[in-house]
Amino acid sequence: MPKLTYACVLTRNIDRLGAFYHGVLGLEPGGRPGYVEFETQPGIFSVWSVDDFEQIAGTTVAESMAGSSIMLEFEVEDVDAEYARLRSMAHLAIQFVMPPTDLPWGNRSIYFRDPDGNLIDFYSRMR
Repeated sequence: MPKLTYACVLTRNIDRLGAFYHGVLGLEPGGRPGYVEFETQPGIFSVWSVDDFEQIAGTTVAESMAGSSIMLEFEVEDVDAEYARLRSMAHLAIQFVMPPTDLPWGNRSIYFRDPDGNLIDFYSRMR
C-alpha cells in the first residue's frame, strides 16, 4: 500500500510562497535556492520553484498545473486559536474562504488560500 510522506507545491514565485508558508505554518524552512521544505510530521511539505523543477526534471510544467489545483490539509490543535493567529498576520494578506466551522464529518475547519490560489484547510477533530 503506498504511503504519502511528501507533498510539494510548484510555484512561479518561490520567495513569496516560501515566506507565506513560513508564517502560516510557524515552522523554520530548510532547503536551498529554488526549493523550501518544512518538516510537518509525519512527512515533508515543500514549495518548489517551477523554473528550478523544470531545469532538474528536464521537462516543462503545464501553466494550469502551477497553482490553484490542490487542497492542502493540516491538522492543528485549536482551529479557533489558529484563525486568530492568522488574522493577526496582516502582512500575509491571507484570503479566508471559510471561518471556523463545524463540518458534518467531525472536523472543525478554516479554509483559506495561499498567494498562488491553492486552498488550505487547517482543521481539528471535534471531540
